[in-house]
Amino acid sequence: MQLQDLDTPCVIVDLDRLHANITSLQAYLDQHSIANRPHVKTHKTAEIAHLQIAAGAVGVTCQKLGEAEAMADAGISDIFIAYNLIGEHKLRRLATLMRRADVSVACDNAFTARGLSWAAQQAGRPLRVLVEFDSGMHRCGVQTPMEATALARQIAGLPMLRFGGLMCYPNSEALEAFVRQTRALLAPDGIAVEQVSGGGTACVWQAHTHPELTEHRAGMYVFGDRALVAKGVMSLERCALHVLATVVSTPTPERVILDCGSKTLSSDTLGLEGYGMILEYPEAVIYALSEEHAHVDVSACAQRPQLGERVTVLPNHCCPVVNLCDTLHVVREGALIENWRVIARGATQ
Repeated sequence: MQLQDLDTPCVIVDLDRLHANITSLQAYLDQHSIANRPHVKTHKTAEIAHLQIAAGAVGVTCQKLGEAEAMADAGISDIFIAYNLIGEHKLRRLATLMRRADVSVACDNAFTARGLSWAAQQAGRPLRVLVEFDSGMHRCGVQTPMEATALARQIAGLPMLRFGGLMCYPNSEALEAFVRQTRALLAPDGIAVEQVSGGGTACVWQAHTHPELTEHRAGMYVFGDRALVAKGVMSLERCALHVLATVVSTPTPERVILDCGSKTLSSDTLGLEGYGMILEYPEAVIYALSEEHAHVDVSACAQRPQLGERVTVLPNHCCPVVNLCDTLHVVREGALIENWRVIARGATQ
């Protein structure tokens, strides 16, 4: 089957580019003795997780428990959940997951730590817990080394928990000082900061400039997207994921409509103009989205798309695009090679 045989809209992945992205980052992190623990929230796909492990990743990172369960179902054995897990239902699921995979988790408060201790006791297995600190994202995370120290001591003192180190997102200039101060504060207790896990694709190629890092978590590097191209992190030629779409209407000479709306491209702009880049018509602007329609201004194009023409869209943000589709169509040199199911689609719990 060839690309022209695929129905639209659909999400395609260039296999050669995907392999190149996986191997190049793995080689870079290996060169600098930083463990690679890629984030599966980007691809949510068993086949890609196994490619990452085969290339040298030590395990995977999941944002939600549902993603972790899907990865365990796919045979991934080393899983880090970078999220506070709260509530009896989730803690019972965590205990079940711990019986079939090597699981570690993040935590930024004592309430969560006590629940994790209960889950570990239910599982009958010790649980490694990393304290998340705020490196500038102003999302989750303890705010000071003193808070990190207090939480690490609590974790180390709770039944069946083991303090595993620190984590943050993204890597920033604050990382080194925070880690070193926390390590110094914990030294009198004999509690070691064994692991420092950083994260982010936009900053991944600077990971070697953070000597405290022992591990890095990145997700979007496998595919790339328009936002990463705009930041200079990836080139258009390295982007592996695109949306195939069809021109379904040409209501005016300046406007065409594609069959990929917000339910395909997502509504993310990430500060960019429009909702994606049409590779065949880079001057065009996808200026608005309905659920099933992309509204495209083609007034700046020397030649304009025709009714029934198929075009290739580079999304602004690859992660939600994957989460909106059931299948990744894997292609090589214009031929369909495989279809990969997005096994963790919608796994937000």
